[in-house]
Amino acid sequence: MARRIFFSLGVCFLFAFSAVISAQEALSAETDSTLAATLKSEAAEAELRHRFRAIDENVQDLKKEVLDLNRDLFLLEEDLLFPANSQVAFFISMDIGEYFELDSVNIKIDGKEVANYLYTEREVGALMRGGVQRVHMANLKTGDHELTAVFTGKGPHTRDYRRGATMIFNKGIGAKYLELEITDRVRKQQPEFVIKEWE
Repeated sequence: MARRIFFSLGVCFLFAFSAVISAQEALSAETDSTLAATLKSEAAEAELRHRFRAIDENVQDLKKEVLDLNRDLFLLEEDLLFPANSQVAFFISMDIGEYFELDSVNIKIDGKEVANYLYTEREVGALMRGGVQRVHMANLKTGDHELTAVFTGKGPHTRDYRRGATMIFNKGIGAKYLELEITDRVRKQQPEFVIKEWE
């Protein structure tokens, strides 16, 4: 009888043990499967990140090429529209600007208006910090030409101020550059408008 009980307990123990082993194997297989899926998912995510990075680098390279091409086209267009032999460029600059607050400039060549520019506060600030603005570019035949520039703005004591400057210049062969400079005449406490040629 004790043998039978012992035998029955042994059989039960074996069944229980085999059930535990089976459960552990199933759990281990499930864990391995989950781990494999996780690793596969991480690998796929890393691959996607790598592809996106490569696409982004290609897009940045294309942007740079487009900007370079745009710059080259702009220079080519400028060379075609304004050949060096007939090119004349007009620039505006300011020195101090204590007695004059620039509002607009009007440029005439040989009595014909070619530019009329209205300034913002930011642009005036840039000029006062030493900036130089190309206000107009044109093609002119060789020979003498008359340049008239009319400046409007606020003068001393914030009064409306309008002043012109005129210059006869000779356009020879090659490009010509003229600077319309606004300076302060401290002794008279007035702005002064000077037109000068760049060498």
